This record gives sequence, structure tokens and C-alpha cells, in this order.
Amino acid sequence: MAQLDTLDLVVLVALLVGSIAYFTKGTYWAVAKDPYASSYANANGAAKSPGARNIVQKMEDTGKNCVIFYGSQTGTAEDYASRLAKEGSSRFGLKSMTADLEEYDFDNLDTFPDDKIAFFVMATYGEGEPTDNAVDFYEFISSEDSSFSNGSSATETPLSSMKYVTFGLGNNTYEHYNSMVRKLDEYLTKLGAKRISAAGEGDDGAGTMEEDFLAWKDPMWDELANAMGLEEREAVYEPVFEVTEKPEMSAVEDLVYLGEPNKNHLEGKSKGPYNANNPYIAPLAESSELFTDETRNCLHCDIDISGSNLSYTTGDHVAVWPTNAGKEVDRFLDVLQLSEKRNTVITVKGIDATAKVPFPSPTTYDAAVRYHMEICAPVSRQFVSALAPFAPNEAIKAEMSKIGSDKEYFQTQVAHKNLNIAQLLQVMGNGERWPNVPFSLFVEGLHKLQPRYYSISSSSKVQNKKISITAIVESIERPGAPHVVKGVTTNYLLALKQKQHGEPNPDPHGLDYAIHGPRNKWDGVHVPVHVRHSNFKLPSDPKTPIVMVGPGTGVAPFRGFVQERAALAKAGEQVGKTILFFGCRKPSEDFIYADEWKEYGEALGSNFELVTAFSREGPQKVYVQHRLKERAEEINKLLEQKAYFYVCGDAANMAREVNTIVGQIISTQRGVPESKGEELVKAMRTANQYQEDVWS
Repeated sequence: MAQLDTLDLVVLVALLVGSIAYFTKGTYWAVAKDPYASSYANANGAAKSPGARNIVQKMEDTGKNCVIFYGSQTGTAEDYASRLAKEGSSRFGLKSMTADLEEYDFDNLDTFPDDKIAFFVMATYGEGEPTDNAVDFYEFISSEDSSFSNGSSATETPLSSMKYVTFGLGNNTYEHYNSMVRKLDEYLTKLGAKRISAAGEGDDGAGTMEEDFLAWKDPMWDELANAMGLEEREAVYEPVFEVTEKPEMSAVEDLVYLGEPNKNHLEGKSKGPYNANNPYIAPLAESSELFTDETRNCLHCDIDISGSNLSYTTGDHVAVWPTNAGKEVDRFLDVLQLSEKRNTVITVKGIDATAKVPFPSPTTYDAAVRYHMEICAPVSRQFVSALAPFAPNEAIKAEMSKIGSDKEYFQTQVAHKNLNIAQLLQVMGNGERWPNVPFSLFVEGLHKLQPRYYSISSSSKVQNKKISITAIVESIERPGAPHVVKGVTTNYLLALKQKQHGEPNPDPHGLDYAIHGPRNKWDGVHVPVHVRHSNFKLPSDPKTPIVMVGPGTGVAPFRGFVQERAALAKAGEQVGKTILFFGCRKPSEDFIYADEWKEYGEALGSNFELVTAFSREGPQKVYVQHRLKERAEEINKLLEQKAYFYVCGDAANMAREVNTIVGQIISTQRGVPESKGEELVKAMRTANQYQEDVWS
């Protein structure tokens, strides 16, 4: 073979480099920047470089003197942060910004100027844990080994120049009620920071979150104004976002988002990782009705994740991204006199550089409302006040102002009637439309439409490419209320199930869901999902006994648990005692998975026992709590053998009562005081021997 001289090598290398450059253009280099990059892709203020992760520098560069950090799991804390930023600006002239905790580093907080203020709006998640976006921040601020930019350690009060305010979002049905804000307050004080005003705490468990927030914020503003020398001014609406109609654009143009969550989905090139910012459009593999009661629906859905990089382990949660029902989208657009403009293209941009646009644009009014705005949620009293100046006439304005300022009047006129925002405007307008309300006010004042989380009801060891969901289709009626509240996501799933079973135009309860998705990309049998990992897990040793309490759809994760143990037994592994306490109304109506429990029992033999409680079968109502008391001796023996105890379902009543009963069982069976029984249950929780997957 002839040898290559130096010139030949140079030419070959040049050709090779040129070829690589040609074929990778637009993929690895010279990539066109998305002019309408969404907030999901770190647009409008999200940190993109190491320098952008310095919050103090960011505030200096943008002229801010107030930052509201938020730790949010479902969007509520983020919403409160936005409201505080807006109110601080409009009432006191603060130059405020919101900040997602995961987008910044915190070693530079020791340089936080003493003429600025930091708010922390912190939700408590699960068993006293930080929300996903607050994990790194919490680990840093709570560690005694953390070091700050000026070289000081956590023991040298490095935050002595920082002033801060805190508000927590919690649920009193959980043992660690508002523990995040309480611990954060403790750590910040220990690091030398000075809190302005009392820490606020909102209670979702008591249903008072909104009123707790409103009651806290007014005295807080007074104290903050005194501490920083702020002067209150008349609050006027100052938009955070600029909404611009684009009559020269058509909704059919490829650049226009019609509900796609980000650019990859818009271009039909969806790719992972799939997460809370980027859903996987998953095929609905199977669906069925679990109830025989024709007045209610309970769905079983199997979601196929084989075409994605998604994975789960038994006990995890699946998030379903819903769309709003067409009926409510139509109502919303109609009351704002936007029906004729529903397909008008609009752009939404932050007026301030730090404002994060909550959805991608250009889009349309219809797509923004249908796919991105929480239009069916309960209305906040503060938002009613914000809408009052834009009322169709002075009489309606006065009534809206009264509702917004009077807590009791708000309860009777709005909260007790289960009204969503469009329903309220319809009632208040009495036939008149509300064309004067800026659309930007709704973009700012309504939550982003959030994914709904469901306990996965299958075992990853049995079906690792299919995720099962077990869900009651929500329908809430209240005496005197003009509307029945229909669950946004469960009725969406019901429409998908109807489509899969042959109904050409599924329309549960006349809700009219756009199940085909934007540009018909979801063809009626796909659903956007992602997986959230959970700490609700089986013991690592399958020989460990387990006791599970799951009435109604609280049985969902336990179907996965039992399914997994049955598979292990079939494979010849030794499996420990497995007891499931399940409750429902009647065995003839809502005894879900009845045949499956028999199959699992055959595989597990005497190691499996299903204990049922039927609340409407006999003369007296029987619940799982009663059955637990009846089996007190056996439960205590299993707990002495280090059995794991699991509860899934209603947090406010059932889970709390079960917690008490387990303490009482330990007390009576072991002959110790009830207080000792309670201590032992707490010790079980600490050791992960007592686990809950509950909701309020």
C-alpha cells in the first residue's frame, strides 16, 4: 500500500472535517434559536450559564430589590410567589422578581445586600420533604458543612446582611405539617439572617390555604414597609406580560403552538428525557370500567411507555397532563367576548426580563385556555378584587369589590357555590360580557394547568413497559350550587376510554374534550404523561411481612404490591405474610379487582389475606378502621416481627384514624400507655416501617 505524504494527509483531514461539519450543521452547531422558546425550556429568565445562577448578580443586573423564591410541587407556591411579586410592585413600588429555587446556586447568599429583601414561599411535600425543585437548596442551607463565597462557614453567621420573609404551604393531616418553612426559618436564623414579620403558614388540609395567605400578607406588608422604609401607593394594574394579537399570522402556520408543550413537540420530534417539563405522548394500551354502579365511574387504564425512556418502580406515581373540557373553554372565551377570536394568533412576552412566560407562544386564545390555564379551579378572593376594576358597569364593580374584601360574603357567594372563574363572571355579569379584562391578567392570575398525579397500580417487575392507573371519575355536587364540579383529568381519561371502546365522538357529561390533541397529533387514544418517583416502596426483603390499608382507589398501589409478591411466589421465592384491608360500599357495586385478588391468593397461598369492609352492605356502616381493631392481636404480632405498615387514601379522616388505631393496638396489646404507642408509631415512620401515600 502506497504511503501517504503530508499533503495527502492534510487534504484528507480537511475533507473529513468538512464532511462532518456539513452533515452535523443544524444538529450540533449552527442550530437555529427558537424565537418563541417556552418557559419549559428555561426561557425568560431561567438560568442558562454559571453566571446566571448567581441570584445576587441577577438582581443587580436587572435592578431588582426583592426576590421571591418558591419551592413548589403542584404550582400553588409558585402562584403565591407571583402574587407577592405583583403586589409588592403595585402597592409599594418594589422591583420584584420570582425565582425557581432549582435555577440558582446559594453559596453567594452571604453577599445579599441589606437594602434588599428575600421571600421564601415553601411547600412541604410528602413526609416533611422539600419539593423536587427545592431539594438542592434545602440540602445546602441545612448542612453544617456548607461554605459560602466569602469563605465563611455555616457556623459564622454568613447571612447577617440578609432580610427575609417566609410563607409555608402545608396540610395538617400530615404528621410533618409545614415542616419545610419551619425548618428553613430555623436554618436561616441560625445563619444570621433577620426575619421580617411572623412566618406564615397555610393549611390545605383544613381548606383554608387561601384565607391563611390573605390573613398573613397584610400585616407582613406593614412590617416590611416599616423595616425597608417603603411607602404604600394606590395599587393599579401593571401587566407582567404583554399579550399581542398577530392578525398577519394564521393558526395553521407551523410556528404557532396549538397546545404543544414545547418546540420538540411542535416540530413532531418529541424526545426524552420525559419529565415535569416534557411529557411523553403515550398510547393508551387498554382501558376498562371497574364499577358496576351505573351512576359512578372508576377507570382502569394501562399506559404503554415502551416507546420512551420512561421507567418506574412499584409504588411510584404517574402524572397525567390533562386538557380543559371544551364546555368550560367555550364558557371562558364567551364571557370575555373572545369566542370570535378563539383562533386569533397571540404572542405572550414578559415585560420584565425576569418574568417567566407560563406557556409557549405564538399561540391562540383557544390553545392557551384549553391546554395551559387552570380555568376550572376554585377562585381566589384576591383575584376577584383584581377583576373588579374591569367590570362591565359600576354596580357589578361594587359587588365584585365587596366579594373580594369580605371573607364571609365571598364564602356564600363564591366558595360555597363551587364556581370557577368563568362561572363567576357569568353569574356576576347576569348576561353581560367582560371584554375589558386584559387577557394578561388571566395569564398572571390563574395557575398553570398542572399534571395530576396517580399512584401507579401495577408492578414494574410484572409489566415494566405498561403503567396502570386506577381512578374514580370525579363529580362533586353541593346543595344550592348551580354547577356540578367535574374532575378535569378523570373525565378526560373517561373520554379516552370511551373513544377506545368505539364511541366515535365521546362526550362524557357534555364536557367535549379535544382528545385528539393539537393538530390531531394524539389521535384520540394517546395521553401525555411523565413519571414521578416515590418513597412509597415495598421492603427490599420479600420475606418481610406487610400490612396494607387501602379503601376505594386507595388500593391502587397495593394492587402493584400484591401483583409483585404473587409473581415472586410463582417464581419460587419465599414471600412474607401479605394482608390487605380493603373497603368499599357494596361487593356488587364497587369491589374493584375482585377476581384478581383471588388469582393473587392462589399464587401466594396462606401468605395472602384480603380483609374487606363494606360500608353499605348491612345495617351498620363498616370501614377498614373497624376491621383493623378486630385484628388487633395479629397486627401487633406482625409489627413485632418488623412488618411494614402501609396506608393509601384519604388523609383527612381515614389515614389519621388508622394512625391513631395502630398506636392504640400497640398500647393495648403490649400493655403500655397510649402515649408510648404513639411514640412507637412515630419511630416506625422514622424507620420507614410505617408509610403513607395519601391525599386530601
